[in-house]
Amino acid sequence: MLRKLYPREYYTSTYIIDFDKYRRMGYKAVLFDIDNTLVEHDAPANDAAKKLMYKLMQLGFSVGYISNNDEERVESFRQAVLDSMPVEEGKENPYEDRIIYIHKAGKPLPKGYRAAMERLNTYEKNTMFVGDQLFTDIWGANNAKIRSVLVQPIAKHEEIQIVLKRIPEKLILFLYRRKHKLRDRG
Repeated sequence: MLRKLYPREYYTSTYIIDFDKYRRMGYKAVLFDIDNTLVEHDAPANDAAKKLMYKLMQLGFSVGYISNNDEERVESFRQAVLDSMPVEEGKENPYEDRIIYIHKAGKPLPKGYRAAMERLNTYEKNTMFVGDQLFTDIWGANNAKIRSVLVQPIAKHEEIQIVLKRIPEKLILFLYRRKHKLRDRG
């Protein structure tokens, strides 16, 4: 049971991941949780997130936002990222189809991850997921059989239901680190 909660990799931040390495390994899509993975909870897309998404576009990745949040939150984040992309005047945004979102994804069920892969025309072996929670993000990615990457949450102050989930997460991460003889990357 615990293995379903173990990430494939663990980093201190989304922003230190060497995505170029994953591209060379054959990955074509990166799926992300938004809140506390890319920005603080409920925060809009910031410059760091926008720059990362542009970098991923330049590397040839497609991107999906997989969130249990409502459509307004997830779509507005995506739109802010799209609006930040350089586009030739009078031309359509070439990234429109390469940046998608799935709202109310039902994580940890695999359906949201699978829907994103279908829309991005990718599959389990060339899609990865980055998130900050074991019981939704990582468990869901593992259920969908895609590479799961855990990052430390950006904000220290979280909603009470997330704070309560962090308590057993600490024990699971301790066991994970001990089993894999790992330290945080970054």
